[in-house]
Amino acid sequence: MNTYIKFATVAAVLALSSCNDDFMDRIPETEISRESFFNTADDLDLYLIGLYDFSGIGIYQADATTDNASTTGNMEIKNIMTGNASAATITTGWGRENWEQLRKANFFLENFDKAQISESEKAHYEGLGRYFRARFYVEKVKRFSDVPWIDKTLEVNDEEYLTAGRDPRELVVSKIMEDFEYAATHVHASASLGAVSKWVVLQEYSRFALYEGTYRKYHNELNLTATANAFLEKAHSLSDQIMREGGFAIHTTGNPNADYASLFFSENLDNNKEVILGRFYSNNVLNADSWPGMFGNYEYYPLRDLLQSYLMKDGSFFTSQAGYERFSFVKEFENRDPRLSQSYAYPGWELVYSHTYAQGAGLYVQQLAKNFSGYHQIKGFQNTLSLETRNNLDIPLYRYAEVLLNFAEAKAELGILTQADLDRSINILRDRVGMPHLLVGQAIDPLMAAKYANVISEQRNLVFEVRRERRVELAFEGFRFSDLMRWNAGKLLENKREGIYFAGLGKHDMTGDGIPDVVLLQASASIPEVKEKNSLGRELQYYRVGTFGQDVGVFLSEGNSGTVETIERTGTFEEPKYYYRPIPQSEILLNGNLTQIFGW
Repeated sequence: MNTYIKFATVAAVLALSSCNDDFMDRIPETEISRESFFNTADDLDLYLIGLYDFSGIGIYQADATTDNASTTGNMEIKNIMTGNASAATITTGWGRENWEQLRKANFFLENFDKAQISESEKAHYEGLGRYFRARFYVEKVKRFSDVPWIDKTLEVNDEEYLTAGRDPRELVVSKIMEDFEYAATHVHASASLGAVSKWVVLQEYSRFALYEGTYRKYHNELNLTATANAFLEKAHSLSDQIMREGGFAIHTTGNPNADYASLFFSENLDNNKEVILGRFYSNNVLNADSWPGMFGNYEYYPLRDLLQSYLMKDGSFFTSQAGYERFSFVKEFENRDPRLSQSYAYPGWELVYSHTYAQGAGLYVQQLAKNFSGYHQIKGFQNTLSLETRNNLDIPLYRYAEVLLNFAEAKAELGILTQADLDRSINILRDRVGMPHLLVGQAIDPLMAAKYANVISEQRNLVFEVRRERRVELAFEGFRFSDLMRWNAGKLLENKREGIYFAGLGKHDMTGDGIPDVVLLQASASIPEVKEKNSLGRELQYYRVGTFGQDVGVFLSEGNSGTVETIERTGTFEEPKYYYRPIPQSEILLNGNLTQIFGW
């Protein structure tokens, strides 16, 4: 049995155990650990697996409620912006269950040195414990900013800690950086598949340094702007270390039209040099989660705003073309960056696994419906009828591609990104898909300049293009919301959630063969009981269209034409308030030393 399968099996067993309340009630964690645990390296490894909280296929849903993708589901930021959530009703993120991960990490750090192992091994395990503590606090800082720093296992009589107020962001972040630094220095470079290594630590360390550096740079309400550059310098130096020493590489076989997508539809990423951390599955040992709702009209859907950010195949801006706002579904896929058609279902794509798609398998034709964009995601979609294949598909959680993007962004924000830097970062990503190289003299895209009007750098042109590259390369992998928050670009969440453009009523070709597939009717029309067939013998799909408030199947921005409308009102993003979350009111009632910040 492969090492990663053993690792995954133990993780699955522990996960099941941790969800069993009776088990936890019978044998408290502290009693096990203090009396009969932490004696060997195997004990330490077993305990640490309980700290692994990395996502699986859920990474592909995490862009929902951004300008990349939206959802009809009940999401926190959507409720906040539309006035359906407040400090009195938001109850997540602070309760006991939200601090359990920290307690487990601190408990490990208080007990690991009982093990009969060498001092260098102890330093490795301490590094892992501190890595998981840092990882925990990163999410708390991103959500609340100022939070109590706790570096011990709390007991019921720890009144000083249990009634503590918030510690300043500066203090908490300094502690996070200390933990990451220790872990980066002492965690071993080699690890079992699916386990944390030095390189995983360095990647997450650089990710947070970039986050904090850009957050401080663009969020004046923190009064920490003067400290931003130190974090940006750390971000590019850490990324550079991985690039020089890690032995990683961008996955390519020389096929620009398939190599990118293959990363997200692979039964074996074991030896893929781009994958720094993955979730590795094996049929009937640890089965992957197929999430068939990724493709179909089930809550989640990609948006036109992301599609329009992809460049043309020759490297020019898609949005520099006259009339691009009125391009049809077929036309907007012509001569584009190959990553577009490896992420979005494109004209002529064939659907095999039609689990939640009522149109059924075969040549892809949009299934239009209220509150959906008409676009569908194929990046990460398990488009196969084989259950064994779906159970086997691995997920690349931490990719070397992000390291290259972190490196380039940090240097561009500092105004020191050179052509040599671009050639060893962004342009390697472009080489994989056969796109022209990015040059330091790149012209500024006026739409990007308008979108990110607050960018401050001597290399604004490169900041814009690195942000574009990041958005395209990491699309649907869960980075977009965090990126918008750190760039102080939350106002972009107010933009319409738009879908496909239709020029008017009548017949429309959706597959690119020039033969109509869809018929749009005015709101007052009736859909015929006997549907006309096109020249290929396929029934045309009929939809009545109109605007919000009308009894129709599809909402269009101009009634009988325009972009597909998905949400009538996106709400307002109040700055700086909505960059943060409130402490639940119930927690403030329990601890009077806790206070709200930034208007909450």
